Amino acid sequence: MSIYRSSNGRRAVEQVYTEAVEELAFDVDETYVETRHGETHVLIAGPADGQPVIVFHGGNATNPLTLGWYSGLTDEYRLIAPDTIGQPGRSAETRVAPNGDGYGEWVVDLLDAFDLDAVPMIGTSYGGGIVLRTAAYAPARITRAGLVVPAGFGTGGLVSMLNVGIPALLYRFLGRDWLLAHALNAMGTQADSDPLVRATVGASLRYVDLEREFPSATADELEEFTAPVALFAAANDPFFPAPAIVPRARARLSNLSKTEVLDDEKHLLSPAGQEAVTSSLLAFLSE
Repeated sequence: MSIYRSSNGRRAVEQVYTEAVEELAFDVDETYVETRHGETHVLIAGPADGQPVIVFHGGNATNPLTLGWYSGLTDEYRLIAPDTIGQPGRSAETRVAPNGDGYGEWVVDLLDAFDLDAVPMIGTSYGGGIVLRTAAYAPARITRAGLVVPAGFGTGGLVSMLNVGIPALLYRFLGRDWLLAHALNAMGTQADSDPLVRATVGASLRYVDLEREFPSATADELEEFTAPVALFAAANDPFFPAPAIVPRARARLSNLSKTEVLDDEKHLLSPAGQEAVTSSLLAFLSE
């Protein structure tokens, strides 16, 4: 069963994906690898001899849109960014149970395909939950983890989520630009001012069968995960606000070595927020 509502919708998402790749501030290679959960499309950036870092994108959005947040890493690191299975992009449309072993199995297959034993991982939003599922399934395969506005520790209050959800749902069926603008202003610091973000989120809302459950992991599941973790949480994130998720992360991760709260930021970070996170990740990855 397709994750897209129509063939025209699939083409619309493919178009914004291509545009996002073209707008990246760095060159990327593209390849496909086989996994037990289906063929996976991968974007690769940075020097061939750079230390590999796996980068997971946000859910219900495209890989290159999130990968662009980390352009400051590409001078030194080899970023390997897969299109998440079952999400908008060019990978198999297979959807696995968010809180089962599926994502962990998928990530292990990716690492094996690139002949990588253990590497740092960065997960943004839904991708943060994928890192946690990998940590629960194969903790030894992660050497460091950066979790950026991550899923995986529950959500915030109902009111802030409805401020996004109601206009997003209405936009899905009515297609009015002002509804999209309202949703973007609720979820992003400056999201409505970026045409590419606007086009990508709009296409996802209109044409994709959205994923509604987030991957997560319990303290018991993460007991054997000992690699250092850096957490970056946005104070005004309508989905995963810092006041809600930071205490939960501390309770579940005894290896949480770095926590930064991004004041005045929402879920979709501003360019300044993206740069601040990347700068901090550079220091964290080199420790």
